[in-house]
Amino acid sequence: MNIDDFGTKISVLGEAKIDSPLKSHGLPGETGTRFITDDSRVSVNVQIETLKGFIGKKQPPPSFEQAGPREKIYFDPSKLKCAISTCGGLCPGLNDIIRSIVLELYHIYRVTNIYGIRHGLQGFVPDYGHDIMELNPKSVSGIQDKGGSILGSSRGTQDIDTVVDCLERMNVGILFMVGGDGTLMASKRIADEILKRGLKISVICIPKTIDNDIFLVSRSFGFDTAVDVATLAIKGAHNEAAAYPNGIGLIKLMGRHSGFLAATAALAQQDANFVLIPEVDIFLDGKTGFLQALENRIKQRKHAVIIVAEGAGQNFFDDQEDQYDASGNVVLKDIGIYLKDKITKYFNEKAIPISLKYIDPSYIIRSLPANANDSVFCGFLGRDAVHAGMAGKTNLLISFWNNHYIHVPMEASAGKRKKLDTRGRLWQSVLETTGQNTFFND
Repeated sequence: MNIDDFGTKISVLGEAKIDSPLKSHGLPGETGTRFITDDSRVSVNVQIETLKGFIGKKQPPPSFEQAGPREKIYFDPSKLKCAISTCGGLCPGLNDIIRSIVLELYHIYRVTNIYGIRHGLQGFVPDYGHDIMELNPKSVSGIQDKGGSILGSSRGTQDIDTVVDCLERMNVGILFMVGGDGTLMASKRIADEILKRGLKISVICIPKTIDNDIFLVSRSFGFDTAVDVATLAIKGAHNEAAAYPNGIGLIKLMGRHSGFLAATAALAQQDANFVLIPEVDIFLDGKTGFLQALENRIKQRKHAVIIVAEGAGQNFFDDQEDQYDASGNVVLKDIGIYLKDKITKYFNEKAIPISLKYIDPSYIIRSLPANANDSVFCGFLGRDAVHAGMAGKTNLLISFWNNHYIHVPMEASAGKRKKLDTRGRLWQSVLETTGQNTFFND
């Protein structure tokens, strides 16, 4: 990460002049202790080697604005209208995010006009005819125990002018967008159009991705739950593989461009012998190829477990024409089925009988409720999103960075992607626990 490639200044709609209602929740004799100032910063990079270069210099190291409640707010709660939209693929924790935002707005800031926009950006477009959902403590009661999103979702681009027209008609003051990289880019375009029109509408994004690959976000909600469920799939694959002579368990996990889920799940369970991720090229054939390594493992231990991220091995399909989904993303070729067929063919040709079980838990994972850790995490993200919006901040996403909740300008993150460092401790730990390098080098 080059810290000179982006700025960290947060945009504001205007001066915040209204006293925050959170004052009444402070401890006796500790006036203002709960508030965060804009001068509260979180360093971009905490590595000692990096910070040494700033010692003795006047310029401080680059830092992010810390998230949290401000003493002065911009919007008058009694007149404010807010809207919430969830976009893209489903993810554990979406309902927790919605509930956290609604409860914070309603109970703490006394904002009673909260609208749920149905089915993502489609909900802003009159032609689709989606109803607006009124949100309040009663309507969000218990939704944290349900998977999916009570607002629904959709994929695909919509006309930004039409979206902003709708926000104007509804007199929305704060728009909360929950989604992945595509949603982040759409949110930035919405915020830019709002600025172009001179409107006083705050746009706050809460990043969502099971892949945990959003740039400048060290942890995304839903990831912890995904690891939990993925370990169950690994346990099942291992039990199946160990129960049969030459048993092979093959699990495909999410990870279009990054192998964080595959790597973390492998470390959580430590039953996998091979972990294949997008950041590392896969070579199937030859004495140092994956298939020979798998054969070596089978001969030595009589069973094997393989985890493959969905974005791994896409180079095998270079001769096939790319297809795109409604959001403009390339539709990945199915590396799981591809490997299943290649493994079966390889051992058949060698007359080595195998028992291969293929497991793809992707749609189970993404539609489940969040686990306890993710639910708590979603609560922090939702509350800090509300604090940022009420303070009149805009064009930002709520991120978790260096163990702090921070504000990141959308332009610093949109269109960029975080990838697993193959020289870092996470991947090196995977290599140690699987022993897969031992087989590849045999």
